[in-house]
Amino acid sequence: MFTGAQIVEVFTKLGITHVVWLPDSTLGTWEPALASADGLQLVRVCREGEAWTIAAGLHLGGKRPIVVIQSTGLFESGDALRNVYYDLGLPLWSLIGYRSYLLPDSRDSAKRFAEPILKAWALDYLLIERPEQLSDIAAHLEACAAANKPGIVLMAEGKG
Repeated sequence: MFTGAQIVEVFTKLGITHVVWLPDSTLGTWEPALASADGLQLVRVCREGEAWTIAAGLHLGGKRPIVVIQSTGLFESGDALRNVYYDLGLPLWSLIGYRSYLLPDSRDSAKRFAEPILKAWALDYLLIERPEQLSDIAAHLEACAAANKPGIVLMAEGKG
């Protein structure tokens, strides 16, 4: 939906210093742009649960990280997310690829559970379904920062 250059522009506008991620086939296309961007450092993790704790440490150290993972990684990392958001109260940001969202006939259960899980955890998220919503990413995360709460962008994936 978005090019790596577009995402770098958004992340730069937001003052993001570190992209903590485990990319999927959609998000991974951004890697060349993210890796070559001035002021951004990529931090690759082996499991999504690591992403939240690394981002927490970066945040506590005065940096501005964003966690970038796919919705299936969100499921895998729920306890770590719960810990940094609720136990530690850290207002971390994330961009989560919403696997199979743009595939209307998909039987992928990842599509069925992403939003209900975010709602169950009472997390403020913005669903990005169209390229015209690019500027909404920064607006949502800035509003979450102003409210000192976590911000999640759920980005539709799939052929659409």
